[in-house]
Amino acid sequence: MPSNLNPLGALPARFRRQRVLIIGCGDVGLRVAGLLPGRTRVMALTSSISRVPEFRGRNITPLLGNLDAGGALRRLAGLATHVVHLAPPPNDDPHAKTDPRTRALLRALRLRSLPQALVYGSTSGVYGDCQGQWVTETRQVNPATSRAHRRVDAEAQLRWLGRSAGVPIHILRIPGIYAPDREGGTPRGRLLKGTPALAASSDVYTNHIHADDLARACLAAMRFGKPQRITNASDDTDLKMGDYFDLAADLYGLPRPPRISRKDANLQLPVIQLSFMSESRRLDNQRLKLELRIRLLYPTVNEGLRQ
Repeated sequence: MPSNLNPLGALPARFRRQRVLIIGCGDVGLRVAGLLPGRTRVMALTSSISRVPEFRGRNITPLLGNLDAGGALRRLAGLATHVVHLAPPPNDDPHAKTDPRTRALLRALRLRSLPQALVYGSTSGVYGDCQGQWVTETRQVNPATSRAHRRVDAEAQLRWLGRSAGVPIHILRIPGIYAPDREGGTPRGRLLKGTPALAASSDVYTNHIHADDLARACLAAMRFGKPQRITNASDDTDLKMGDYFDLAADLYGLPRPPRISRKDANLQLPVIQLSFMSESRRLDNQRLKLELRIRLLYPTVNEGLRQ
């Protein structure tokens, strides 16, 4: 395209390179940054000054700001050509069903030229309990927890921006993230504690994605993702939760967890664990493979846990 027709063509070279802003730059965000080409300028929002040396050591430009203090986000306006939004909604009010962090971010981004693309990391929890059925992205959301309602709200805000301002928004619905080099990224700690799993008759299907494959999915969504599109970012694993723990126990040489009835689980396990044990679904990942062109490095948890 001639420079007089290309919106970036007439700018100095330093402004033509891709500028990626990562919101919520934790473990997965750092993996995303590590996969970006060296010529890309990578920026990350952080509310902690202690993380500044870490970011700089990884060639990431730290931007001090807090999604919970919206006025301080004005500096983000117009900075990035692409945004990867991985920040979860706040959890200080367990009954809240909206995401003020996403609202604050979008308000800041709209102050100047909007990004060319935005990728959002949502959760597969927005589907609710599907009773073990296979779930495609066209299934209507049915959030059963306040946590899932907040994600539905964030998705709605982002899709509204996409429709009203023409920004290509791509939403990844993410299940359980795991990786042996991720803090708390395997069931080992749970197995060492002897935390029980549900009996086979009451067990639920669970879904997974290796952190490295998720980072690759974020980049693929930026590059190949269709505008205003949703993709299940899940691997090929087809296991119930207890079988997943059994597999991990066998790989680690640890005792398999005891199996208990759902009635006993309600008495013994924390509410947060029970919430994950109350929803059963199997995520269809054909869009991930066909539209985002992802060839999974770890197709199942069997390969990923052996890493």
